[in-house]
Parts: sequence; C-alpha cells; structure tokens
Amino acid sequence: MVFTANPDRRRAEAVGIEAGLIAAVGSTEEVLAVLRDAEVIDVHGRTVLPGLIDAHNHFLATGESLAAVDLRYPTIRSVDDLVAAVAKAAAAAPPGSYVHGYGFDHAKFDRSPTRWDLDRVTAGHPALIGHVSGHYVLANSLAMRERGILETTPDPPGGQLDRDEAGCPTGMFRDAAMGLIQPTAVDIGHHGPNFHLAAGLAELVVAVERAANAYLAAGLTTVCDAQVTSRELRAYQEVRRQGRLRLRTVCMPLSHQLDEYEAIGLRGPFGDEWLSIGPMKFYCDGSLIGGTAAFATPYGADGEFGGTLFWEPGELAAAIERAHRGGWQIGVHAQGDRAIGAVLDAFERAQQAHQVADPRFRIEHAGFPTPEQLGRMRQLGVIVVCQPSYLRDSGDDFIRRLAGRAQQLQPLRTALDLGIRVVLSSDSDVASYRPLDTICAAVVRQSLAGRAIGPQQAITVEEALLAHTIAAAHAIRAEHRVGSIEVGKLADVVVLGGDIFQCEPAQIAELGVDMTLIGGRVAFRSL
Repeated sequence: MVFTANPDRRRAEAVGIEAGLIAAVGSTEEVLAVLRDAEVIDVHGRTVLPGLIDAHNHFLATGESLAAVDLRYPTIRSVDDLVAAVAKAAAAAPPGSYVHGYGFDHAKFDRSPTRWDLDRVTAGHPALIGHVSGHYVLANSLAMRERGILETTPDPPGGQLDRDEAGCPTGMFRDAAMGLIQPTAVDIGHHGPNFHLAAGLAELVVAVERAANAYLAAGLTTVCDAQVTSRELRAYQEVRRQGRLRLRTVCMPLSHQLDEYEAIGLRGPFGDEWLSIGPMKFYCDGSLIGGTAAFATPYGADGEFGGTLFWEPGELAAAIERAHRGGWQIGVHAQGDRAIGAVLDAFERAQQAHQVADPRFRIEHAGFPTPEQLGRMRQLGVIVVCQPSYLRDSGDDFIRRLAGRAQQLQPLRTALDLGIRVVLSSDSDVASYRPLDTICAAVVRQSLAGRAIGPQQAITVEEALLAHTIAAAHAIRAEHRVGSIEVGKLADVVVLGGDIFQCEPAQIAELGVDMTLIGGRVAFRSL
C-alpha cells in the first residue's frame, strides 16, 4: 500500500519512478500503462511512504554524538554511573587530552553531578560532558582552569553558571554560558547554546557521513539542520563537493550571522535540491528538559525553574523584524508560555512593520502554549515544529516538575483541530533521530514508565505521517519537490518493514525500514 500524503489521493496501489522523478501513481495497471517496461517490486503488504523529512534536526552534531562516549539514560542512571563511564573514557584517552561525553540527564539522578565528581577520575584530563538537551555542559576543574573560569566569573547574557551555597561554580554551564567553557569554532554570543566545538574539516565530513548512514537506515531523505554556523556550512559544502552528500540538507543559519548575510545580500531559500539555505534560527528561551524553559509561572517542586531568556523581548522583536524585513523565513526556539508569548509578539510586530503574504513563521518546540497563544498562532499562520519524543524520554520528569501542567505539553490535537500546521521532528541528537520513534510517541503519548501524558492530545497515525512528510516539506518551503508521492516530484520513497496502519500503535517504532530511495536510487536496503 502506498501512502502518498497527497490530499487529492492519500492512498494508491502503486508508484512508478523514472529518471529520478515520480512518473505515475495509482493502480498497478495505471502505473504500468505509463511505464510499460518498468521493473516491478512487490512490497508484499508493507507500507510505502514519501521520503521522511526531519524539519528540526542537528545533522552534523548527531554524527559527532554517535562517536562520543554515550552517557544517556537508561545506561547512566546516577552520578556514580556517570563517574564510572567518564573514568573509563579518561583511562583510554591520550595523556592530557580532552574527555568528551554526551547525553547525561541529571533529572533522572538523585542529585546533580558537579565538577568535583569528575575531578576524582579525570586527573590530567580536561573533561566536558554534554547534557542530553544540548543546553548544558558539565566541566571538571581542569577544564575550567584552562578556560580561565574563576569564582568571580559572571553569568553571560542568556546563560548561567550553577553555583553552590558559597557562590562557587559547580562546573555546570547552562545555555549561553556553554560558550565560556567549550573550545568552540565560532563565537555565537547570546544567540544560543554553543555546541559548535573546534574540529578539523576532515573530522566534520566523517561526522556528516556517519549521521547520514544512520538517517538513511531510519527512512530519512531530507533533513533541516536547525542551527548552522560557518562551521557546519563548510562541512556540508565539502561533503557536497566530494559528491558524498547522501541526504537532501537544508541549513538554518543561526541569528548571530544576520549582519554577514545582509552584507552579501543573501537570504533563504537559496541553493538546490541537495544543499540549501532555509529559515533563519533564533532562540528565545532555554531547555524544557534541562529546566531553563521560560514559563509565566516557574516550575519545579519548589518553583526553582524560572527559565532563561537569550534576549530581552524588545531586542528579540527588533532582531526578528530586521530579519523579516530582509526577506528571511524565521524559526524561533520557544518552549515555555512566557517565551512563546514574546515570540508571537515579535511575529506580530514584524508583520505590522512589513507585511509578507506567506511568511511561514515557525516556532521550534512550542512546548507549553496557552489556549490564547494557540489562537494567535492560527491567526498568524505559525507552523509548530514539535518533538513528541520528549514526552516519552522525559515525560516522567515533566510530570514531576510541572504536575498538572505536564498534561498540556505539546497540544497537538488541539493545534490540528484549530487548523495550525503541525510538523513532527526529532531535534536529534537530543532525541532519537528515527521518525518511527517520533511518530509512535505522537500517537501513544506515554512516558518511559508507561504514564499517560496528555493522552487527549494524541494524534492519528495518518496525521503523524502527514506531519513528518508534506507538512515538514512546507516548513522548509520544499513542498513543490518533496513531501508527497505525486507525479513530477522527486522520487524520494521509503518502504517500511510492515503495515503501519495495521500494527498496534505502541509497536510502530519496531516496524523498521526495509528500503530508502532518494531520487529513485536505492540509498539504503536492509539485509
């Protein structure tokens, strides 16, 4: 069965491909009437889909994390587990070299780890351990000394150094403060969390290829990297120059580059079907997983999480208006209702100052919009780019920290019913890059412990597929060439390991992908 994602004909029996394009869609007889000498592949009841699109992904960063020390839950469940894993990595590292790890989630520990925990096992090695959210990094004391971090080092705009009761930094650097501690390739200031680590071009090329292999096996054919600096763009260009870019890649330039893009008169969309520049990315608040999302009413057991804003609201609005006037499509990271309100104010101000017929404003994540904010989103035509895998991975933490408000997170059912365009994405490497995991999370809405989290906001399998195909294509202004199986579009097609409409919803993630085609060529085939 072919699920086309075409509103005029959602299902078909067969699809025909010629010269890299969709040449025919319909019954087997109809397709063979167009392509008389075609090779016929019988999928034996499995589901054929348009190539899956991840409209908010960190492509290169995922490739880097796939080679890092894996510190994710449930393997790492405590500070002791974390320290043991870091000790093993330090023992294997060359003398004096950095120890890097990724993915710890201290919301699942009985306490937060500190630099002094790392110091016990990293003598002679600076250590930098990334949080699963991508918004924190934990450093040991040697790394702090090498970067000149003192007890008196102030918090930067949009960031925070955790401190103990005596005011001494504990080694945890949040949001924009990450740029103080990590040896990075670019200075992004207060424009977001800086995970752009210094690395050679050859190393970055390998990371892109590493991620591409994993993505193709998961059924992804197009990805949108939601935070691109000159570092990432050079890597993608080099992979493309070498003829080794295997996925269609859209880049969202981070907002700190607005001056440079204005100076050369460049704005998205720009590029070709393989590598292009898309929307510009802004940050408003921090991480819901990490506890720095900006809510009107602070959250946590004792209301300890007030949130972090990367900009003052007026400054953010002015920057967004400038980018909007310059012709950019804009996507803004906003999790809490306080942040979402500031972003909607900025979008309204931008449109009032410079009316654009189809701006396609995006809110990335949109974790906790109020009913009033959802109404404003509908009026402004805002695209909601969300990641329901958060509900699975961190749902138990959300329930503990947000209590009843957790049931209102990612209100996808309400948004769709209001006519808001909903896009599903992964935010990999924060969550699983596998679209089937994301789709399963949107349909089932259960935490790791099996607790329901906003079950009334669940969406159907068909709605989830549309949100990961044609709606995602719309979010990157690519719906004219990808996102659905329609005659004339690029022949990006995925064959699942079974019938997604007949299996139990909780089993969707286990279906697997049998084949991924890009431009009619087989890019992945399972054994």
